[in-house]
Amino acid sequence: MAFLELTNVRKSFGQFVAVENFNLDVQGGEFISFLGPSGCGKTTTLRMIAGFEKPTSGVIKINGKDVTYTPPNQRNVGMVFQSYALFPNMTVAGNIGFGLKIAKKPAEEIKQRVQEMLDLIHLPKYGDRYPYQMSGGQQQRVALARALAIQPQVLLLDEPLSALDAKIRVELRSEIRRIQQELGITTIYVTHDQEEALSLSDRIVVMSAGKMEQVGTPFEIYNFPRTHFVASFVGTLNQIQCTVVDPAKGLLAHDGQHLTTAMPIEMAAGMPVRVMLRPEELHLGKAEGENQLTGRVEAVTFLGSIVRMEVNLGDTNVTLDALNERKLTLPEVGQSQIVSFPPHACWVMPES
Repeated sequence: MAFLELTNVRKSFGQFVAVENFNLDVQGGEFISFLGPSGCGKTTTLRMIAGFEKPTSGVIKINGKDVTYTPPNQRNVGMVFQSYALFPNMTVAGNIGFGLKIAKKPAEEIKQRVQEMLDLIHLPKYGDRYPYQMSGGQQQRVALARALAIQPQVLLLDEPLSALDAKIRVELRSEIRRIQQELGITTIYVTHDQEEALSLSDRIVVMSAGKMEQVGTPFEIYNFPRTHFVASFVGTLNQIQCTVVDPAKGLLAHDGQHLTTAMPIEMAAGMPVRVMLRPEELHLGKAEGENQLTGRVEAVTFLGSIVRMEVNLGDTNVTLDALNERKLTLPEVGQSQIVSFPPHACWVMPES
């Protein structure tokens, strides 16, 4: 039995449907990310799990108990917000121990638990400081420690890193994952940042317009998208419009040039399709046994560890990512080049 269950959950505000037919089973200790653009329903779903919003219909269970309409303070759920939400007039220790104090735990137990949490977030000597004396990253660690101090059954994080700079975000997300795995706590993480979701999660729920587009591991979501939205939202993606020539052979045509897929195509000849290609699977120059399309170099951008190239293939521009190395020879803008890619790199979807 799943530890956290959402069954046919729906939430509407008047005529507007924020979340529709949401079904998810989360195992104990699993790290799940809700990924999607603003307004897709991910935070609303999180708030329903926390108890801050009541579902219009559906059932939410935690550890087998129906908590659909249980008040937030009776769910034993920890919540970390984007804005830290620390009490400015309390010390770090006071903030971390606040939930325990409300629960009327003994003073010695609170003191011991607070110190455990400070050690866990690698701030063992910061208990006497106030929030204004700490950096944004440190404040978010304290917010995380406060949520964990009450020993919640489920940890909920609502875009906790979006207010931090890029370097701190990378460091802190590693800390969040370390702490989550160390405690083995069931975690739901809301983000619009695909890199965060891919690097942190056991599974990802991709959402759009209040609906679940796809649920899967980061590897599945990135490499085997099931819808146009998932394919375009997660990672950089090239989409080439093609026409089916021979479905059994996986033969397609694009702007007078042919290419093949590794598998037969389940569509009739003459049907329009889109071939999805990741930038890292394309390269310049001929390669035996690979598809080869001729195009013109439109742009070359140096990004440090990779070099990003844009090539026009007639009616479509594609992006290629090459690993940077000192012996790399860069093409010139305006130069004619062959773009090669293996048949197995082609992910075919019907036109919308």
